[in-house]
Amino acid sequence: MNAWTSYQVQDFIPFTAEVYFRLLERMGETFWPLHLLTLALGAASLVLALTHRTRLACLLPAPLWAFVAVAFFIQRYAELNWAGGYVGYAFIAQAVLLVVMALTGWGMDNTARATNPPVTIGIAITLFGLIIMPLVAPLSGGTWYQAEVFGIHADPTAVTTLGLTLIMLRGFALWITAIIPALWLVVSGLTLQVLGSAGAAVLFAVLAIALVGLVWKSIAFRR
Repeated sequence: MNAWTSYQVQDFIPFTAEVYFRLLERMGETFWPLHLLTLALGAASLVLALTHRTRLACLLPAPLWAFVAVAFFIQRYAELNWAGGYVGYAFIAQAVLLVVMALTGWGMDNTARATNPPVTIGIAITLFGLIIMPLVAPLSGGTWYQAEVFGIHADPTAVTTLGLTLIMLRGFALWITAIIPALWLVVSGLTLQVLGSAGAAVLFAVLAIALVGLVWKSIAFRR
C-alpha cells in the first residue's frame, strides 16, 4: 500500500511536453485534409440535434470516436504510454454506445430548445470544441498542423461530444454517454498539468461547466 501511495501523477506520464505535442502535430500532418470532413460531421450533428433529429445526430460522431481510438491511441499514443491501448478500447466502447443509442432511440431528448439553459450550455461547449479548440495552436504561434480538431484528436472529440449529449439526451442515458468523454478530459487535463500546459485549466473548466449542465438537465427532467 505504501508503495502505491508514493506515486505521483507525473510518474504515469513517461514523455515530455515536446514529444506529446509533436504527436498531436503528426496527427494533423498525417490526416489532413480529413479535418474538413470531421468538422462538417460535427457541425451536422449540432444542427441535427437542435432540429430534433437526435438519432442521426447521435450516430454521426460514432465513427470518429472509433477513428481516434485506432489512429491516435492504439497506433500512436500507445507507443508513448502503455495505457494508450486501453484508452483506445474505451473510445471504441463509446463509439459502440453511440451506435446502439442511435439505433434504439434510448434516452433521446426530442424537446430540447436552444433557450433551455442546459441546452444552451451544450451548444456553447459543442461550438468551443468545434471552433475554438482548433484555433488555439495557430493563434498561439503554432502551425495549422498543431490545431486539435474534432474527430482527429481526442480532446476536442470528447469536448464536442459532451456538448452534444447535453443537447440530444436526457435521464440516465445522458450520464452513461457522458462518462467516457468526461473521464478522458480528467486524464488529459492531468497530463497537460504535468506537462506544464495551460490547456489543463481549460479542460477542467469545460468539464466543470458540463457537469453543471448535466446536473441541471437531470433535475429538470425529473420535474
